[in-house]
Amino acid sequence: MAWIDSLFTRMHEVGASDLHMTSGRKPMLRVSGEMVTIDEAPLLNPEQMRQVLLEITPETNAAQFEQEKDTDFAYHLEGVARFRANLFEDHRGPGGVFRVIPEEILTAEQLGLPPAILEMCELHKGLVLVTGPTGSGKSTTLAAMVDHINRTRRDHIITIEDPIEFVHQDNQCLINQREVGGHTQSFKRALRAALREDPDIVLVGEMRDLETIEIAIETAETGHLVFGTLHTTTAPSTVDRIIDQFPADRQAQIRTMLSSSLKGVVAQTLCKKTEGGRVAALEVLVVNSAISNQIREGKTHQIPSMMQMGARQGMRMLNDSLFQLAQVGTISPKEALAKSVDKGGIRSLLEGAGFVLDGDAPVQELGTDSGASAPMGPEEPKSPLPSVPKPEEGASDDAFERFKQMRGR
Repeated sequence: MAWIDSLFTRMHEVGASDLHMTSGRKPMLRVSGEMVTIDEAPLLNPEQMRQVLLEITPETNAAQFEQEKDTDFAYHLEGVARFRANLFEDHRGPGGVFRVIPEEILTAEQLGLPPAILEMCELHKGLVLVTGPTGSGKSTTLAAMVDHINRTRRDHIITIEDPIEFVHQDNQCLINQREVGGHTQSFKRALRAALREDPDIVLVGEMRDLETIEIAIETAETGHLVFGTLHTTTAPSTVDRIIDQFPADRQAQIRTMLSSSLKGVVAQTLCKKTEGGRVAALEVLVVNSAISNQIREGKTHQIPSMMQMGARQGMRMLNDSLFQLAQVGTISPKEALAKSVDKGGIRSLLEGAGFVLDGDAPVQELGTDSGASAPMGPEEPKSPLPSVPKPEEGASDDAFERFKQMRGR
């Protein structure tokens, strides 16, 4: 058992989403969106950190890390979870960030995905995008959508990811999951190859460059259902971002292709719940004939007003989702205001409903009895973490070797 597994176990116990490892600092967890130090854990000097990180790093990634100073891979701890890992070098030395990927895939019903999103899972061709900033839960939403298809359809699904996060078991569908770097050289190469692999549905983990975006649109146009992700914050800005990726002399052509292939956009952001934990606020764009025309004619600035009129088709603005969550007390009015892109609009909604934003009670601090996660103070953890000599106490390579031998390596 690797030493860092103790930290992963601690991470699992308190419901943290990320583990941050930095040379010369104690490890930190992100719990309910807040960074918290693991007080009972030791600090590691750069050489110790390198040994701890490389202990779980695949050989190819270790070689890449040594040469390029960063690398990505997935790590599985049996009975706990899978983790998406990124190793890096900074001015202090080597470090790493590990994002938890639960072993159990949350279903669409457990996530409370609205009917409009489930209807996107019933499409047989077209492009569906799930967008949001890093750490907004895009992978979780996409996994739930693939799981829903896996339980309700009989299709062939190909996923292209970097790295593979949620592992899907074949149910009614055949699912082939390919990892960039391990099973294919790039997203665009795997996406081109997918067209020769008889897919019904293709999931592109990240549409990073112009060529990948173009192939995804072409794949959707040729009679396949394509799911993809972008780091945009709203549904209308997603359309603009795609078009703006292309040279000016090609944008008219791309608008035409996108107007016929784009079927829906789900933009989401994670909010801190008042009782601890986090919840996603969703913006949903369903591309109907009217919105398709606006995309084709380059009038994307009119999409938000059309979304406001499209509630019957399942469309919703991010402000509406934030306001609804604040109304039922899931999130605080302050959190709704902080996560809104349209501050003036959400302020009007909240104040119109009688919420007082100035002097609003702060979100409950981590460590209070919220019932959402275990306290992170100096209390003895369930599984005590092993100690390592601190750099300032003169820890040497020999001391670290004795520490490893003590653990029975």
